Amino acid sequence: MEQRLQKLIAASGFCSRREAETLIAAGRVGIDGRVAVLGERGDPDVNSITIDDKPLSRAEPHCYLLMHKPVGVVTTNRDPEGRPIVADLLDDVQARVFPVGRLDYNTSGLLLLTNDGELANQLAHPRHEVDKTYLVRVRGRLRREDRQRLEQGVPLDDGLTAPARVQRVRSRGSHTWFEIIIHEGRNRQVRRMCEKLGYPVSRLARISYDFLTLGELEPGRYRHLTADEVNRLKKT
Repeated sequence: MEQRLQKLIAASGFCSRREAETLIAAGRVGIDGRVAVLGERGDPDVNSITIDDKPLSRAEPHCYLLMHKPVGVVTTNRDPEGRPIVADLLDDVQARVFPVGRLDYNTSGLLLLTNDGELANQLAHPRHEVDKTYLVRVRGRLRREDRQRLEQGVPLDDGLTAPARVQRVRSRGSHTWFEIIIHEGRNRQVRRMCEKLGYPVSRLARISYDFLTLGELEPGRYRHLTADEVNRLKKT
């Protein structure tokens, strides 16, 4: 059955659909001996589909993982700087999974990984507005007016952020701790929001993703999602 190439690539577990689109646009995907183009369709039973001249693997059983990403690990499957990557922590996982969204090098917390490209694409799409909760520690005392600015939207270089929710604010010494809930997925968004208002972030951790939480999961460890959890995510 013919499907868009980016969908076939995501279903194979090679990468997410968005990353597959980037591969196609870069001319790294081939079909029947020629370079593929965005929007093209194919059937793995009929067409020869390649990535970097290597045959595309067949779709494998879906795998869904929840990881407690530690600080000092990159949320990619390859890093040109040679830093530790999340795949290094998956010592007994045979499936080729990729992260759903990203946490930066200095951010810890809940990270989903899967080879289900359809679900990854669904969760990453802005229209689904999946809540992500972060525990933040900033330097300085968070003023009431700045809390309101976080909740109303902060103007960044890539536009005004969507309204956030700020809760559990408490000050300790020269720092303020609080939780912030956002549903966007911009690069380093929480850090940039706080820094725009003059509050350098000294610690940042994602503590929940939709209904999922870390529980007792230690940094660097992971677990498989239950069938019920996967079904709930698909209904998000």
